Amino acid sequence: MLSRRSLAATLLMLSPAAFADTAPALNGGNTAWILTATALVLFMTLPGLALFYGGLVRTKNVLSILMSCFAIASSVSLLWLIALYSLTFTSGGDANDWIGGATRLMMAGMGKESMTGDIPEVVFAAFQMTFAIITPALIIGAFAERMKFSAMLIFSVLWTIAVYVPVAHWVWGGGYFFRNGLIDFAGGTVVHITAGVSALVAALVLGTRKGFGKVGMPPHNLTMTVTGAGMLWVGWYGFNAGSALAANGAAGMALMVTHIAASAGALTWMTCEWVKFGKPSVLGIVTGMVAGLGTITGAAGVTGPGGALVIGVLAGVICFLMTNLIKKTLKIDDSLDVFPVHGVGGILGTFLAGIFCSPNLGVFSGLGFAAGHASIGSQLGIQVLGIVVIGGYSAVLTWVLLKVTGAMTGGLRVTSDEEREGLDLVLHEERGYDLN
Repeated sequence: MLSRRSLAATLLMLSPAAFADTAPALNGGNTAWILTATALVLFMTLPGLALFYGGLVRTKNVLSILMSCFAIASSVSLLWLIALYSLTFTSGGDANDWIGGATRLMMAGMGKESMTGDIPEVVFAAFQMTFAIITPALIIGAFAERMKFSAMLIFSVLWTIAVYVPVAHWVWGGGYFFRNGLIDFAGGTVVHITAGVSALVAALVLGTRKGFGKVGMPPHNLTMTVTGAGMLWVGWYGFNAGSALAANGAAGMALMVTHIAASAGALTWMTCEWVKFGKPSVLGIVTGMVAGLGTITGAAGVTGPGGALVIGVLAGVICFLMTNLIKKTLKIDDSLDVFPVHGVGGILGTFLAGIFCSPNLGVFSGLGFAAGHASIGSQLGIQVLGIVVIGGYSAVLTWVLLKVTGAMTGGLRVTSDEEREGLDLVLHEERGYDLN
């Protein structure tokens, strides 16, 4: 059965010249599915994440969110072409643990005959590109409504190069965690831990928005947010089921557990809110859905439906509690709750993947341990190591990159007066709505 791991391994083992001679024949069904999944993952960012985040900010800042998502998508796409695909998914030498090589710079040698497993390599590269796009876009929710556009763009580019690419190589491209059996089917570490931890650091470095904790800053358009949330839910099928890299039973199971975890997360968060505050909110149910999706992502290829139910419920409870802790107790202005939803969800899901992959848990049994591991204890060892190393690396590099970006742009934040006026007018000379 093919998977992201086996197809990436194929890509790493073969030289460019060897593809045409040794690759299997193209599988039309698998290729069609990954083309579809690629479109679904891009749909998660544009328009899904853009609308989800855009509705959560105040009216005066909605365009700044939409602009950031589009600018990141465009910038990362070109960088992926120039060098980042090669640095992530080709070999940098014999069993290079840390970074890939230069054989695919400008996607050189990637003709229509070049294959990754039984799909065209260019389709594999495009699919992986959409993951590289959405990951830095997630982080903008932490510093929404107060960061300069120039600083956001420079930081996002530097972060993708220095954080996303190395981590993706370690986990998916043949690096250390790839070779040592870390389970991350679709991005629990590569996407959610990196983005979530980096978001927390960014929120701490930039400080709070003016009036945070003193004046209300409710979402300006929950209808927009719910629309974006629905797009995220649908797009996540491409994110997780597409990571099987084939139209097969693994993709079907990944789709099913994704849906179960999202549903459980949504209802659990809603219930927690209902009990604590007396009323269930629309914002709560869609945030719980995203928490369930983010938490199941790393485990989607190894857990069964029973395990997905438990993962979704735990995501709803723990991410709900962490959101209240971060905002209300610690007073950290992670504007759109990136760390408690994506960061904590990624950590929780990566850990639980080491448990619910076990085939010995009755109705909660999973599909088996990674190669080289034969017990929950052994699998959890590499899972915890991955959480600590990837989380720590993301935190340190993010702090450094923010300092570098601030020096390059004369500071990360707009002025107090500009923040009061709103980023749409100050940075883009446009309004999201013509209220006249």
